[in-house]
Amino acid sequence: MKIWSLFLVIVFSISTITRAEEVSDRATELMKMGQSSLEQKEYIKARYLFKQAYSAFASRENYEKAVECGIQVVDLYARENFYKEGFDLCRDMNQLIAVGAEKLHKPFYDLQFLVTEERLKMYIKLKATAQAKEQLTKLEEISGLAKTDSLGEELLYIQAEYYYTFGLNAQGDASFQKLISQYKEKKNYEKVNECYRNLIEIAKKSNNAAFACRTYENFILWADSVKVLTAQDELNVLKRKNEESLNIIAEKDDSLAGKQYMIIGLCIFVAILIAGLILLAVIWLRCIVYNKKLKKSIKIANEHNELKTQFISNISAQMAPALETLETSAGRISEKALQEGEQMQLQVASLKKFSDDIQELSTLENSLTEIYELREVNASAFSEAVMAKVSGLLQPGVTAVVNAAKSQIKTNPEQLERILIHLLRNAAFYTSEGKVILDFKKRGAHTYQFIVTDTGCGIPEELQEKVFKPFAEIKDLTQGDGLGLPICSLLAVKMNGSLTLDTAYNKGSRFILELHI
Repeated sequence: MKIWSLFLVIVFSISTITRAEEVSDRATELMKMGQSSLEQKEYIKARYLFKQAYSAFASRENYEKAVECGIQVVDLYARENFYKEGFDLCRDMNQLIAVGAEKLHKPFYDLQFLVTEERLKMYIKLKATAQAKEQLTKLEEISGLAKTDSLGEELLYIQAEYYYTFGLNAQGDASFQKLISQYKEKKNYEKVNECYRNLIEIAKKSNNAAFACRTYENFILWADSVKVLTAQDELNVLKRKNEESLNIIAEKDDSLAGKQYMIIGLCIFVAILIAGLILLAVIWLRCIVYNKKLKKSIKIANEHNELKTQFISNISAQMAPALETLETSAGRISEKALQEGEQMQLQVASLKKFSDDIQELSTLENSLTEIYELREVNASAFSEAVMAKVSGLLQPGVTAVVNAAKSQIKTNPEQLERILIHLLRNAAFYTSEGKVILDFKKRGAHTYQFIVTDTGCGIPEELQEKVFKPFAEIKDLTQGDGLGLPICSLLAVKMNGSLTLDTAYNKGSRFILELHI
């Protein structure tokens, strides 16, 4: 009994580790995709992918990777002058670090330092002297608590950049000289060169020609002197190594002859032992991998088989009414040729549309990470034009209303029009009196909504959870295939947004298309 319990615990542990690795792999993949987009200068896509990676790492409590991705997102926000979003994300990262520190009972001074440094950079770009000074003070406090050389050196560099940026050259010189002195003591001459180059760049950005010239002259003097220092250091190292080698050879010569056979025997024994352990480890790992792959293959095969069976059953059931009617119509075509011919054309068109919708649904599901390209349109003019295209479908006694401010938005107009026209057509079909309303509302600096509201019969409560699920009900295809809303939902995702049904609205139906830029 104890053996079986131990076996179940081991299996459960392996399963848990596997699931955790899958989540971690997804987060790492998003991070790599974001880095690739950044290198290709696709900044909006890179920002979106890094933000997704940040959320994934945060959910796995991988605080270092989460903050690394978050810093990338903040840099991209600052690049486009979205400072509010950058500061909001910094606050979120501080909260995440605080939760992690409390849970693991250890301070994350290095992560706090990185987030505070990002805040300081944004305030420097905004020329907000007081706020920048406050963040610099926080960095000094964090460095003092951490008591690590790396943060201390980074703090000196940040102090120098801050003082030079705001014209406090004396304080900047003091911090810079202290920083260079530390690197000189450690003989890290490349770091000193890097400091001088960065200082020259700071002088150029601040348009301080005199300061840039003075720094460049100091850099030239340092470059000449470092060659002498480097050569002397290399010579000293070679001398020391030579002396150490001679001493070692002298010491080993005395004892090597007597211990030679013992060493050879031990080496052979260790080699045999290592080879045996490696062989056992390979066999064990192959067994684990094989069992894992076998279980995963069986699970996937069963799932695919069930999905395939259900899919074929649903398609057959949905095609059945149209095909039966088509067969009946064919039998009576000689009696009512014109009427039955039109009916057959409608049924064939329904089947063709159903096939096209299935193909589009599959294509969209396999390309959700490929966000549509965006361009600017006028929200008011666009909304009026879309409503005009469906106004002819409104029933007598139904009024079309458009509420949209004259503001410019970034979107993909073709896909946005597809979604809105589908929603408005549904509203027109199910509304016999009252209004069909199209609203545009701005919900934030980079968030807006298109809302389609009608005063029709509404959607029954038992069907509300199924409206965005394909093949959720069996129906005559000539009355619609039920794939319109699922396709619109996937189009919204590819536009970096979402399509939802407002279940709280009970005077008809209300759909909310929320988009983010």
